[in-house]
Amino acid sequence: MLWSKADGLTVRCNLCGHRCVIAADKFGRCGIRQNIAGQLVTHSYDKIITIHPDPIEKKPLFHFLPGTRSLSIATPGCNFRCSFCQNWQISQITTNDDLLARCVSVPPEQLVELAAKERCDSISYTYTEPTIFFELAYDTARLAHQAGLKNCFVSNGFMTPDAVEKIAPYLDAINVDLKAFSDETYRDVCGGRLEPVLECLTCLVAAGVWVEVTTLIVPGMNDSQEELRQIAEFIAGSLGKAVPWHISRFHGDYEMADTAATPLETLQMAGRLGKEAGLKFVYGGNATGLVDERTYCPGCGEMLLDRMGFQVSANNLREGKCPACNQPIEGVW
Repeated sequence: MLWSKADGLTVRCNLCGHRCVIAADKFGRCGIRQNIAGQLVTHSYDKIITIHPDPIEKKPLFHFLPGTRSLSIATPGCNFRCSFCQNWQISQITTNDDLLARCVSVPPEQLVELAAKERCDSISYTYTEPTIFFELAYDTARLAHQAGLKNCFVSNGFMTPDAVEKIAPYLDAINVDLKAFSDETYRDVCGGRLEPVLECLTCLVAAGVWVEVTTLIVPGMNDSQEELRQIAEFIAGSLGKAVPWHISRFHGDYEMADTAATPLETLQMAGRLGKEAGLKFVYGGNATGLVDERTYCPGCGEMLLDRMGFQVSANNLREGKCPACNQPIEGVW
């Protein structure tokens, strides 16, 4: 899906912000999509590397069907090469790696059936990058809607506007990792670019998809007060003050295993900056018990959802409104 002919047997992939121009027999930067005799072919369709029912809060999605379960699926590969990747064992591989042999073939129909069997209210395309297995996600999402199930992406937000337009009718929610507010960081650390992510986010909001944003705060990379303020102000000004911002604590992994964990003071600073920017909902993550993950009414301060980690112990919303002041709370309840 989403490719076009270029010169001769060369093709252009229009799925993600790289917009790779791929010569015959060569792969795109994801290592998953290949030009075979002038036709772009994906090698990850129905190649499931991970499948598991999760709390929706694990995505994290805090304003989308709280307390429910979501069948989480992934195929191998990614279009980014983040040095701090938390799922590098399955995302940083290509069709040339032996790990593909560990995949199981599960077609869309069976994924939808399994979600219902596991008593899930949604299917989440996550762990790796759903853009890379777009065709599987698209086909599954259409069937899921027919079966009364919702669909969620957990994504780096590098989809083109064309990809957003294609998936939006079947995509109910997305959590996008806004990894930094520096193009240099995106290029040097992630192998991507900032602008396509910002464009994707604005397209998602315009398409009516419920959006939440996560920033993994990495010491020495994106933890300055100036950069965190820029992120908060972009979310509030360009996406909406009701878009939840998850500020997540970094723990050393992959090529940055020796980097220290994010100080709690930095998370607290980011939280203050989010509130100063006018964001209604700012949540800490990866620091269970050390940060407040509950949802409060932005009008009167009433505690609405009592949440710790991936568990919701109380949901006091009444038809999506605060029980104390009757203010509507943005989300999909």
